[in-house]
Amino acid sequence: MNLTIENILLIGSLLLLASIIASKTSHKFGVPILLLFLAIGMLAGSDGIGGINFNDPKLAQFIGIVALNFILFSGGLDTNWSSIKPVLKEGIALSTLGVLFTALSVGVFVWLITDFTIYEGLLLGSIVSSTDAAAVFSILRSKSLALKANLRPTLELESGSNDPMAYVLTIAFLTLVVHQDQSFASIVPLFLQQMILGGIAGFGFGMLSKLIINKLKLDFEGLYPVLAIALMFITFSATDFVGGNGFLAIYICAVYLGNQNLIHKVTILKVFDGLAWLMQIVLFLTLGLLVFPSQIVPYIGVGILISTFLIIVARPIGVFLSLLFFKMKLRRKFYISWVGLRGAVPIVFATYPLLAGIEKANMIFNIVFFISVTSVLFQGTTLSIIAKWLNVGLPEDKKKLTELDQLTLELPKSSLQEFEILPNSQASNKRIVDLNFPKSAFIVMIKRGKEYIRPGGSTVLKSNDILMTIADNEEDFLEVRDCLYKSVDQLI
Repeated sequence: MNLTIENILLIGSLLLLASIIASKTSHKFGVPILLLFLAIGMLAGSDGIGGINFNDPKLAQFIGIVALNFILFSGGLDTNWSSIKPVLKEGIALSTLGVLFTALSVGVFVWLITDFTIYEGLLLGSIVSSTDAAAVFSILRSKSLALKANLRPTLELESGSNDPMAYVLTIAFLTLVVHQDQSFASIVPLFLQQMILGGIAGFGFGMLSKLIINKLKLDFEGLYPVLAIALMFITFSATDFVGGNGFLAIYICAVYLGNQNLIHKVTILKVFDGLAWLMQIVLFLTLGLLVFPSQIVPYIGVGILISTFLIIVARPIGVFLSLLFFKMKLRRKFYISWVGLRGAVPIVFATYPLLAGIEKANMIFNIVFFISVTSVLFQGTTLSIIAKWLNVGLPEDKKKLTELDQLTLELPKSSLQEFEILPNSQASNKRIVDLNFPKSAFIVMIKRGKEYIRPGGSTVLKSNDILMTIADNEEDFLEVRDCLYKSVDQLI
């Protein structure tokens, strides 16, 4: 079946519906939900029962880049800075040195066991060198894994920030394959330019985005997520335009925004959480449609060898070498090694050789697809079991809430106090979002004269307003007082 304007919406909506319904069985049978999305796409493709003829790597690459924008941005928004700060150095080491060592290990192995040149081997190694953010975020959160000693923020930080390194290595070695007269040293300036400009742009656009969101007064709450989407794409495209890494920029921008006080932050987080799931489904369905299962069969043997080497040897090499100078127990390093999930990102990166038209592009694509499927299938289904074996899991009742959980759940509070905004209070004539109000307390209602106002981030506090605030203990209320008043004398 050929995709046309007349049937694309019907086919797309049916595939989307089938994916959502199939996700209901993922917990029952222990199959990672992303693998189901991929399988549905393959069944609907040319070699499947659907017979949809989709063979457009350029369109698949475009869909993949758009989807990765949403997935990385949503993951960044949900990343708590207080959680990742203690493991920031370890996460950066894993997302840079870990990716590099993994790429080099796989590249040399492929060069030794196949007829690939060393640069072709390193290109394949670079494509599969990073852990997949979509796979790690969705599997860890869907399985509600509670892990010891900051393991979870380490894994999520690594998966959210290591795609830029893999992207740079992929482009660099693809350049060396196409232009064989260039030297290895020629890719160093490209790497430094991509990472440095990407990091600077991420922080810069993060601060600019916060200013725009909080200062631009929109009439409708629903426009704020739309504004955030526009800022996300501007961050990515502008960074890419100046030669920086757009993926790194949007992740840093999102982490910054996710840890700031924003107007309608709950709405923005909810919308991006839903969009991230939509993008994951669309991405895996698209890649499932793009692959021809019959073409993978000849490469199953070499695919098994490379996949096994990646899981058992290359990934642990990358983890242990990058964490060599950090104090961490062996069992935790082994678990980080096992959570080296490959998913959609390597398949998206594998479209770059296809579009470049290199000789072994089709072979690379099919091998990468096989590696991604086996990784999600074997590693994704055993995360809980391995966590128990290595004793790195926590009881379910000790699982920490995510940023979105904390903002959206109606958390029980033990007491309520009222605070009046005095004329000389520093909170008078200020918006709630500008007060740096403590996260441990909530303003549930504002009494203004005879009216009761439902508070929001953009609500401006007026003199004589009475804030009805709930919190757990007196220490939380002391933080509220410090936030609202210049000194305790104003309370008298």
